[in-house]
Amino acid sequence: MDVWRRSLLALVCGVAVASIYAAQPILDPMGRDLGVPAELTGWIVATGQFGYLAGLVLLVPLGDVVDRRRLIAVHLALVAVGALLTATASAAWAAFVGLAAAGVFAVVVQTTVAYAASVSPPAERGRNIGAVTSGVVVGILGARVVTGVLAELWGWRSVYAVLAVLSLGLAALVLGVLPPEERPRRPAGYRRALASLGGLFGQRVFLTRGLIAFFLFASFGTLWSGLSLPLADTPWRLSESRIGLFGIVGLAGALGAARAGRWADAGRAAPVSGLALTLLILSWAAIAQLPWSLWLLIVGIVVLDFAVQVVHVSNQHVLTAAHPDRTSSVIGGYMVFYSLGSALGAATTTAVFTARGWAGSSLLGAGFAACALAVWATGRRPPLGSATPRSEKAGVR
Repeated sequence: MDVWRRSLLALVCGVAVASIYAAQPILDPMGRDLGVPAELTGWIVATGQFGYLAGLVLLVPLGDVVDRRRLIAVHLALVAVGALLTATASAAWAAFVGLAAAGVFAVVVQTTVAYAASVSPPAERGRNIGAVTSGVVVGILGARVVTGVLAELWGWRSVYAVLAVLSLGLAALVLGVLPPEERPRRPAGYRRALASLGGLFGQRVFLTRGLIAFFLFASFGTLWSGLSLPLADTPWRLSESRIGLFGIVGLAGALGAARAGRWADAGRAAPVSGLALTLLILSWAAIAQLPWSLWLLIVGIVVLDFAVQVVHVSNQHVLTAAHPDRTSSVIGGYMVFYSLGSALGAATTTAVFTARGWAGSSLLGAGFAACALAVWATGRRPPLGSATPRSEKAGVR
């Protein structure tokens, strides 16, 4: 896959995932405008995550049945519809409907990653997944910068109007630039693909990597869904645009993990994941200093996003390598854990911050990270009475 197509796929991922996370730096003005109580503003982000969860279960398996290129274009167009509904909402319920709709079809991210994996030679699969997945991180964190600026200039509704236009433009570009997939055999039907998705949850490697993702993104969501609240409060009282600039800090850490796919290609996914999860726990010690030091916060954000990206890319490489004939289903199933974890982090961090301040939110994030490390350590042990699995010897776990 050439660099231009990788870049296009990364951009698709970035715009789609931004439709879910764009609300993070503008929770305060968005909640006030829509009449959402402060302690419930985390549900603005969580609503998109729950829509995303439904899309993972019902829509992502379609990628193993139909041409993923066309599916990407259709889902992008429907993301635009959800973003437009949110931008024009006059009441909270209408905004929540739009956010949920955008979340459902934002699973185009997983179809895009599966497309990249399916058209990649085995030796380049990790590299291409890493490059395309970097678009997800750009969408989550880079959107914070753009969102803050747009919200300050034209209000929070302009954010979703821009996302709608970008999604429609990318849908047309995908159809014009990307080639259709060449599949060696006739794909399974939708019912069979959906049934195979359920069967994955009984497999040890899949369940281990999924639970790691659940706690990993609960920790990630705790930071990024709650960060705007203490930064907008005393002693900092930062504007939306300045709060959005912290997304650049997160990008520095996440893009620093661009080699994660190459490490996975080299068979080092397991030890690298363990080291990254340890760094994730340590990052919260610096993040907890937010009330006293923005510099320590910046250091913590860089380390946290580096660690999250390393583990996320390693997880996807392991699972697509183990199931090359159903990459959409396996990525969709894995991302169920991602979605639930992100929703948990988003919904709990605002409530904990309201009750216990940023120290409470930091303990929450560190606790989620510690749970992810515990799952990783447990998953490394072979089942009692069995030989060491071949996948573990090869560095799959």
